[in-house]
Amino acid sequence: MNVLITRLDPDLPLPRYAKPGDAGADVYSRIDYELKAGERALIPTGIAIALPDSYVALMHPRSGLAIKYGISMVNTPGTIDAGFRGELQVILINHDLKETFSIKRGDRIAQIVFQKVERAEFVEVESLPGSGRADGGFGSTGS
Repeated sequence: MNVLITRLDPDLPLPRYAKPGDAGADVYSRIDYELKAGERALIPTGIAIALPDSYVALMHPRSGLAIKYGISMVNTPGTIDAGFRGELQVILINHDLKETFSIKRGDRIAQIVFQKVERAEFVEVESLPGSGRADGGFGSTGS
């Protein structure tokens, strides 16, 4: 699959996969930012993309930032629809209760994953067919 990409900041690298077989490609911060304990902020990546129809890009947090510093994303995964052409940005949150997290320009801040998607046709019915789970929700399948 080809993803058309424009660098809005020519000094930043394009997204790249760290290892063969990786699902997510690293994306980078376009700015320096001090993310205070408990704070969330919109961090620009310096890139814009054009996806083929019936694909979505999903922005995921980086597990290393999560375990080492408590950094995650508020809306994980972030959904980038095929028609969006603006700069990709990441809503980071600092879950640490005390420490500020320093983001430096060029730091890897998230991973982007691409998936093929189907569009649903919604068919209204009077009642739904039965299933083994029925209407059991959160925790209904055990601990």
